[in-house]
Amino acid sequence: MLDDFDRRVLRHWQSDPSLSPAELAERCASKSGKVARRITRMQETGIIEGICAVIDWAALGYSVEVSLRVTLDKTQPRAFDDFIAAARDVPEVTEIQTFLGRVDVRLNIIARDMPHYQDIYRRRILTLPHIADIEALMQIAQIKAEEALPL
Repeated sequence: MLDDFDRRVLRHWQSDPSLSPAELAERCASKSGKVARRITRMQETGIIEGICAVIDWAALGYSVEVSLRVTLDKTQPRAFDDFIAAARDVPEVTEIQTFLGRVDVRLNIIARDMPHYQDIYRRRILTLPHIADIEALMQIAQIKAEEALPL
């Protein structure tokens, strides 16, 4: 699927996604046409899903991050679908994950401050459908958030 050259391209691109194919080719000791073709192939096969900007939410005034562990009322046949569809509509929800086990869903929420979080929690979160139990975990520090793979 991936050869050593593909891995080398991905390694360099992960470390600096702003690199052009020509700059990647220089770092990979290759030609830019070859690098561009490999990138296109990896995009077409779904290995590269896209390129995104990483936003520092704190720099934009969001100083509170809370992870909510939600247990749903699974006696309701559409509990997961209804809950997830409604949670997607909450702009401050930055991540939704589902699990097997005691916790069904985890929501990651950002807020400007505690009063803002309290408003989101009361008006938007507690009104989501099929919640049986909810537990809030407030993030104090982010120790590691690595998107790059060890290629």
